[in-house]
Amino acid sequence: MITIQNKCSLCADKSCAVSVLTPEELELLSGNCAGVALKKGETLSREGALPSNIIYLRSGLVKESIIGINGKEQIVQIIKPLFYIGVSTMLGAKVSHFNYKVLTDAQVCYIDASIFKKLVKQNGHFAFEIMTALCRENLGNYHRFVENNQKQLYGRLAHSLLSFREDIFDSVEFDLPVTHSDLAALISTTRESVTRGLSKFCKEGIIGIEKNHVKILDETRLHDISRNG
Repeated sequence: MITIQNKCSLCADKSCAVSVLTPEELELLSGNCAGVALKKGETLSREGALPSNIIYLRSGLVKESIIGINGKEQIVQIIKPLFYIGVSTMLGAKVSHFNYKVLTDAQVCYIDASIFKKLVKQNGHFAFEIMTALCRENLGNYHRFVENNQKQLYGRLAHSLLSFREDIFDSVEFDLPVTHSDLAALISTTRESVTRGLSKFCKEGIIGIEKNHVKILDETRLHDISRNG
């Protein structure tokens, strides 16, 4: 973990919410915000913790997960940059319901939760942008959960690969940021099933994989499997 210089008004990674703050509010935010560079594998927050900060993800990817009643991890979502982590806990609970772990090297800003809450209360435009982001997050998660429940394994696996391709990397080639176990926890199956599914896609010429580098070779077929899975 490395501390980085931070001044919100000069930040190139400002969120839509921060862009509507007044100069005075930006100064208040800057004075109660610490920028940190994190390495892959570091933990941001644990389930059951009493958080004192909102975490703004400036760069990198973070997984949000929860431990089920059988002790098995379920990944809720892969979080992309320009996202506030911990807002649901701040507004709706006293302790965190999720675990957050860095999947790729990342830069984050730790924001004093009391200051963040103050800005939400006093600036309606800021609050609106935060609520809009939360609603989009919830809608995306709801749709993904429905698809995981209604699709067969290959359909879920194809959908997850397309999500990395379209929503996260915007490229047919990318380094898969999760392990086979993580991918299994994301689509509600086993690691062995993920490995078999990826191997099947490779043999059929739908994707190519070398170590963790994925290349989508037949995007049309992958969409068909996702849609009909």
